[in-house]
Amino acid sequence: MSSAHEIDYKICGEDIQFVEIELDPGETVVAEAGAMMYKSTGIAMESVFGDGSQKNKGFMGALAGAGKRLLTGESLFMTAFTHQGQGKAHAAFAAPFPGTIIAVHLPDVDGELICQKDSFLVAAKGVSIGIALQRKIMTGLFGGEGFIMQRLEGDGWCFIHAGGTLVQRELAAGEEIHVDTGCVVAYTKTVEFEIERAGNIKSMIFGGEGVFFAKLKGPGKVWMQSMPFSRLAGRIMANLPVTGSGQGEGSVLGPLGSIIRGS
Repeated sequence: MSSAHEIDYKICGEDIQFVEIELDPGETVVAEAGAMMYKSTGIAMESVFGDGSQKNKGFMGALAGAGKRLLTGESLFMTAFTHQGQGKAHAAFAAPFPGTIIAVHLPDVDGELICQKDSFLVAAKGVSIGIALQRKIMTGLFGGEGFIMQRLEGDGWCFIHAGGTLVQRELAAGEEIHVDTGCVVAYTKTVEFEIERAGNIKSMIFGGEGVFFAKLKGPGKVWMQSMPFSRLAGRIMANLPVTGSGQGEGSVLGPLGSIIRGS
């Protein structure tokens, strides 16, 4: 018998997606704070301490869940959405930046999924959001997402977010794939995740692809993203106008301002 709440869902949109979840009376989903887009009036919101799955296990269970979330850099609280009315009700949750929402039924991946610490969006109540420590120090130091990733466990549906276009690969036993460390979104527990040096010293310095890349070894499933948020943020920061320079698009006068100043 399933311990997680049974939910129905629909993923909407193409480049900037959201997931609409249908709840029966008494059903609950747990989401990151600020992820909600809209909800039916019969759905009540409640801030829960920890990951929601520990709520019925006393204060120490809730404290353990909150501590795991603190280690992954998330808030101590999550938001539970419970349908307290009659009939069907809907709640929608939006991704924080352009990309793709992935729906994963945890029993289909042996009840466990390892993902980036900022990729979790929403899950059926009963799914545990914990931590996954990298066993090798080099992987922890240079793995793109650091020493700690999120571990989603249970027998319900969970939804994670990938930046840009999503790529899913099924790796055979012993098959390897090399991936930019920031492009790894999630993988099943049977996949080995290690860090490898990106070529020789010349390639590391002048190659533009970073010093290390992720080596993923099957068997298992791997989800990858084409646009990590860190890469998107870096491009935005690099193209921000210099304060007070009055040049380019950042100036009210634009190119005309440069001509007037004689620059």
